[in-house]
Amino acid sequence: MENFLICFLIGLLCLNIAESRVSKQIPYSAINCRKHTALLTDLGGKGDGKTSNTAAFKAAIAHLSKLASDGGAQLVVPPGKWLTGSFNLTSHFTLYIHKKAVLLASQEESDYPLIDPLPSYGRGRDAAGKRFASLIFGTNLTDVVITGGNGTIDGQGESWWKKFKSHQLKNTRPYLIEILNSNQVQISDLTLINSPSWNIHPTYCRDVIIESITITAPIDSPNTDGINPDSCVNTRIRDSYVVSGDDCIAVKSGWDQYGIKYGKPTQHLSINRFTCISPDSAVIALGSEMSGGIEDVRADNIYAINSESGVRIKTAPGRGAYVKDIFVRNMNLNTMKYVFWMTGAYGSHPDEGYDPKALPIVKNINYRDIIGKNVTIAGDISGIEGDPFTGICISNVSIELAKNKKLDYYSAKKTKLPWNCTDVGGVSSRVTPKPCALLPEKQVDCDYPSDVLPIDKVELKQCSVAV
Repeated sequence: MENFLICFLIGLLCLNIAESRVSKQIPYSAINCRKHTALLTDLGGKGDGKTSNTAAFKAAIAHLSKLASDGGAQLVVPPGKWLTGSFNLTSHFTLYIHKKAVLLASQEESDYPLIDPLPSYGRGRDAAGKRFASLIFGTNLTDVVITGGNGTIDGQGESWWKKFKSHQLKNTRPYLIEILNSNQVQISDLTLINSPSWNIHPTYCRDVIIESITITAPIDSPNTDGINPDSCVNTRIRDSYVVSGDDCIAVKSGWDQYGIKYGKPTQHLSINRFTCISPDSAVIALGSEMSGGIEDVRADNIYAINSESGVRIKTAPGRGAYVKDIFVRNMNLNTMKYVFWMTGAYGSHPDEGYDPKALPIVKNINYRDIIGKNVTIAGDISGIEGDPFTGICISNVSIELAKNKKLDYYSAKKTKLPWNCTDVGGVSSRVTPKPCALLPEKQVDCDYPSDVLPIDKVELKQCSVAV
């Protein structure tokens, strides 16, 4: 306690002492490097796995925020187990989690302030009304980095899952990381485990980089989505691995009338070298909350094992907006229920105020160069009556149906076909098994853009941190 008071009172001098007394430099990559460094222990932190460090995190970040105009600052979480509740980040700031450090999320509801629902959702995702702030939270930030030497953030989510399943919660569960209304955001080189709900949720952000992330949760854990870019522009997701109880990546942009009114789309999203295991959900989901629009999504080099579907488009009457200009190539899928899955009847709504006449537009959807093995159903593609999904293109696809589930096309007892298509239009080329008649054969290679998105041109700087 005495050390904490001394550091707090002498301020910058404490930081200089911290910088001078350590010698080991650990390299890392970031959008920007920092001039100043502090350790959480310099401001009262205790990594014993029992002491709450919420106050230490808040004090450290508040103090370091004063250095934003002087080259910025980085807060180092050193080896240890650091119990904490929710805390907010600041601009021109790096949170660095050492490879031997574990952030332990508090299981006490009181450690997560209640905040308003997102305006594009109108209510909490789990329940009407407010939601718990995320463990690591920030809003209206510029140039913020959350990274480490593959340090761990443990959401300790089991108690939250139990309360959610038994309907004991009146508010929406906290996420592990949520950044709102910010630009130049980097989340990288971390392991996230056992989140209470969604793991990473950048929302209303620009220029977001998410790289070298490992996310794991039990496959029966509720709503533990991996990475959910929501109403974001210029985002890249690279070199990451997710095992989830829900979608590994879920692209979103608001819910029904609230998302339509808020009107912020997700645009220019690049996904590359991504691996997923999700037996009950999608590798990449577009929606279902897509009422601000989803446009220009590019996914390349996607791998999945034991997952429900490859790319799934989820929407419904009432969503409005659009999902368009989607480009996917080089998917390798093994043990899947579906390779292609689109539905226009994903019927959850925030309340009774949605407009059933607000129909979504789904068009220019391109898939190419895909291999699927041990697959139950090649494609289930269902648009909306009177509002068909159009411009679907599927080319150079080889799908091997699971042998023990091989379908007998001539048996009167058959219940499923390898393809089911309704209210859709498009073409296919060199696809096996042969698609439905609504996707007739045409010699074509489906589009994939030749230009490079600006976010993919961003090169990270080589920085270092002293521990």
